[in-house]
Amino acid sequence: MSLVRVHNFSVSLDGFGTGADQSLDAPFGHAGSRLVDWAVTTRTFREMGLPGDTPGSVGVDDAFAGRWGAGVGVEIMGRNKFGPQRGPWTDEEWKGWWGDDPVFHTPVVVLTHHPRPVLEMAGGTTFHFVDAEPVAALEHARALAGDLDVRIGGGVDTVRQFLRADLVDHLHVVVVPVVLGRGERLWDGLEGLETRFEIETTPSPSGVVHLTCTRRDPR
Repeated sequence: MSLVRVHNFSVSLDGFGTGADQSLDAPFGHAGSRLVDWAVTTRTFREMGLPGDTPGSVGVDDAFAGRWGAGVGVEIMGRNKFGPQRGPWTDEEWKGWWGDDPVFHTPVVVLTHHPRPVLEMAGGTTFHFVDAEPVAALEHARALAGDLDVRIGGGVDTVRQFLRADLVDHLHVVVVPVVLGRGERLWDGLEGLETRFEIETTPSPSGVVHLTCTRRDPR
């Protein structure tokens, strides 16, 4: 069976995966770019052409960031990772944070209580808007992925839901040395999570720490 993977998911020292007051102009809220500064300097993100590209990437960070795409056939994301709208779609012209040629180049399952038609983008990305709990969403995603793996891309609540449902096989979390104080915490309601995974820690000269969590009992 294909694996369910989380990659390059950044949290602050106090566990927040995004800041408060998220908006169209501030996708990570008051955190700004601080949670992802380690990533935007890596080779993987430079090749994606994402904003924030600066020199000075660290080999350790390059190695982890580069595992994001290999063997992945579909991504599942929460609606808030697609865009800042809430409730019924008032603007179906909005095509997400990602521009005309999104970085995914695979099908993407967007979890929303307000489904809409499939949105086809350049580069092979297709957004599928479904109203489904984690188990059903994963079944839908696997049908789109074939024999390839499924990546849970975020945001915080989506990753937490899949962890709570015990559906994640590989979890890569990057602990960033900042304290946000408010926002949305990844670990809430996940007491005892460590018993399910073998956990390795890899510090980077950039200051972040990579946590690699691998399911103890593969399904």
